[in-house]
Amino acid sequence: MDTSYDVLHTPGQAPIKSWTRSVPFDENAKAQLSNMAQMPFIHKWIAVMPDVHVGKGATIGSVIPTIGAVIPAAVGVDLGCGMMAAKTTLTATQLPDSLAALRSLIEKRVPHGRAKQLRSTRDPGSWANVPDDVANAWQPLHEGFNQLCEKHPFLKNTNNIHHLGTLGTGNHFIEICLDEADAVWVMLHSGSRGVGNRIGTHFIEQAKKDMERWFIQLPDKDLAYLPEGSDHFHHYVSAVAWAQDFARINREVMMARTLQAMREVIDIPFESHVEAVNCHHNYISREHHYGKDVWVTRKGAVSARKGEIGIIPGSMGARSFIVRGLGNEDSFCSCSHGAGRVMSRTEAKRRVSMDEHLSATAGVECRKDEDVIDETPSAYKPIEKVMDAQSDLVEIVHTLKQVLCVKG
Repeated sequence: MDTSYDVLHTPGQAPIKSWTRSVPFDENAKAQLSNMAQMPFIHKWIAVMPDVHVGKGATIGSVIPTIGAVIPAAVGVDLGCGMMAAKTTLTATQLPDSLAALRSLIEKRVPHGRAKQLRSTRDPGSWANVPDDVANAWQPLHEGFNQLCEKHPFLKNTNNIHHLGTLGTGNHFIEICLDEADAVWVMLHSGSRGVGNRIGTHFIEQAKKDMERWFIQLPDKDLAYLPEGSDHFHHYVSAVAWAQDFARINREVMMARTLQAMREVIDIPFESHVEAVNCHHNYISREHHYGKDVWVTRKGAVSARKGEIGIIPGSMGARSFIVRGLGNEDSFCSCSHGAGRVMSRTEAKRRVSMDEHLSATAGVECRKDEDVIDETPSAYKPIEKVMDAQSDLVEIVHTLKQVLCVKG
């Protein structure tokens, strides 16, 4: 039977199904996936998305179904990281000729970035004084956070409410985009920020200590796992669920603040409709596949159940896509979460010139300095090829091209 995926299979390991035709699939990523496939609790196979690349612990762009255990490092530390998109009633001709003022105001309304010397100055990516709207958004999270702190007192000293409604750094962004009909969209990408990072890091280390205590040998120490039924497993699942809620609300606050900034700059009344809210791509989910209730870890992958709306962003200067899932069970109903890196951040800063970056981001109101070269389009796989490789996982509903991009 003709399929759109390839299968890597070593005897004694779970198979690996990869949607990677015509896109780079690094040998180091294959080796990392092979280590994962040796774990005895993989259900059926590992599904690999076309944006696959090496990550810490687990390969980014992988879908890992497990029975009886979860691997904290496979989920990572940016718990609940994901996307949100809203379509407005504005059209391209109603945007200002220059978007510089709008970008400046969004950057003022949404804390972003991070100070290099946090001991000597306040982190600009957090709130000095929590605004009322952020305090209100924190209310549904407050009780759960207190319960987490009772079990894990170290969480009290994290950036929790002070990071709610903030962007972060790296590949996190806020964008104003135009679709194929010149309708204006807002799209953003962020997760659970400092508190999620601390939760993820704690349980990764806890799992490693458990492996040492139980004398369990692993192909990679970052594959340390938590067995279902153990106290650590229960605490982890509870903490991750809370962090995923934080991530979703974080995106909602940033979206509201971005739309408000647009209303202050654009003197034309408009409405907005959220197309995709809870579009996590670093998370765990309890699901039913092939006759079993399993834990599905999506590490840089998006749920794509039949009819489900998702977001697959390109890099700065590249196109992005609003998609509808096709419910392909071979991929455990999943698709890619973006284009996927082909250069490390260090390599991109070494190989890509400022002229190349300026050319690649021409026509986009965004930062043009050397500190964002690691996010330049050539550091990523071509998004069009990534989309072609997963045509049996999702169908394209809208094609977006950004005209403004805020990066941390």
